[in-house]
Amino acid sequence: MRRFDTRKRPWLAAVLGALLTGLGHCYIGRWRRALLWATGMVVAAMIVGPAALASLTSGGTVDLLAIAPLLVLGSLSAADAYLLAHVQNAIARAAEATEKERTHCPECGGELDPMLDFCHWCTTELEDATVTRPDDGSN
Repeated sequence: MRRFDTRKRPWLAAVLGALLTGLGHCYIGRWRRALLWATGMVVAAMIVGPAALASLTSGGTVDLLAIAPLLVLGSLSAADAYLLAHVQNAIARAAEATEKERTHCPECGGELDPMLDFCHWCTTELEDATVTRPDDGSN
């Protein structure tokens, strides 16, 4: 089962993604996707070329058309991080609303012990819910 941490702020994922490509994905726990976006940015930087990158980093005048691949890729990465965080939060809220039986903590996403009424990972108290073990299909 894939673990999604809940309560991630989509706007923060977008801002982090805009600051550094892939950082917003790291914030929401999508490490492989962050690596793919960062790799895409390196490839785009190679396409743009060293002259445009040097003028961009030195603060000189920059031709926006020359650095367009970097701007487009950075914008798409930030938008993707925002949407993923939003979707993950919606999935977590729907799962909490539809079932009272939990196998993972709603706060940190850690697997719960059915003998405890709190999460032993983050100490969140669990009220009005029964902790169960998921069926693994081995029966």
